[in-house]
Amino acid sequence: MVYLIEVSPQDIVASRFAISPLIVTKHTLWLLSGKKEAGVWRAWVDRVREPYQNLLARRPGLGAMVALFRERRYNADFPAPPPAGVNTPFGVELAAVRATPAAQARDEIARNLDGMARLPDSVMDVLLAPEVVDLFADALQGVWEEIVAPAWPRFHAVLERDVIQRAGRLATYGWAAALADLGPQVRWRPDGVIEVRAMSPDETYRLDGRGLLFVPTVLPVGVGSYLEHAWPYAISYPARGAGIAQEAPDGLAGLIGRTRTRVLLELAGPATTTQLVTLLGLSLGTVGGHLAALRKAGLVTGSRTGRGVLYHRTALGDSLVSPPASPR
Repeated sequence: MVYLIEVSPQDIVASRFAISPLIVTKHTLWLLSGKKEAGVWRAWVDRVREPYQNLLARRPGLGAMVALFRERRYNADFPAPPPAGVNTPFGVELAAVRATPAAQARDEIARNLDGMARLPDSVMDVLLAPEVVDLFADALQGVWEEIVAPAWPRFHAVLERDVIQRAGRLATYGWAAALADLGPQVRWRPDGVIEVRAMSPDETYRLDGRGLLFVPTVLPVGVGSYLEHAWPYAISYPARGAGIAQEAPDGLAGLIGRTRTRVLLELAGPATTTQLVTLLGLSLGTVGGHLAALRKAGLVTGSRTGRGVLYHRTALGDSLVSPPASPR
């Protein structure tokens, strides 16, 4: 089954990218709850599992919210609505959650529960409580403060890198190029339609000049969508470079050094010097020195974008960090 999003020339102009700490916080819960595989983030998930367990004991809304998670079916939108701007602070997003009308929350929870097995009475008590919106918001605030916020500088650098690169591809090459690797569920059709494969019934949506909001996420939860009239229409997707491997082929670190190897690994997706500083946890001068050495060796190159320079690996750099093809 598929749903279609019809895009007009006005929608193309109005579409934009945004970064949402609240959506990343909710996606973190998909991994911590075991509803999604952590992939390359397994070590981080294991490190934050203890504070997650503590929060489950202290915040009754957390277990109830996680109990509603289900894949490729409707999930209540109000705990993580699409952001209003490009870099909306978490506090502003959380205030929007707390402002959710009780009737809307009840409606979305009932829709979420439809078709699910009966949940434990303790969970249903929370879901049916008059203060369920505040209970969910309190849970999200705890997860943000104790788990996501300490990792946010790295997360944000990955997301910002994706937005800069993808927005540039959209402006230069058009929608087909910008959407080509959002995920296997999404494709751009030549007739001006975005096609998304889903478990929901076939349906067509028209943006009517409002444009579409693209929200990258750093965690491996796949493509999600917000196509309710209460929200801006939005698609969330895994950011490029979010799953960069942290291990290089044997011997490379001994050849060019451990730090330069890490720079090459991070440049699986283009990045600025400032982004690399955050991603690597090194000083500006240190990163600049390693980039200069790698450029001189022909392993990376840079291209000016506005006031900054985006660095990326050359074909030679790719060959060093990519595993050799298996013999047939």
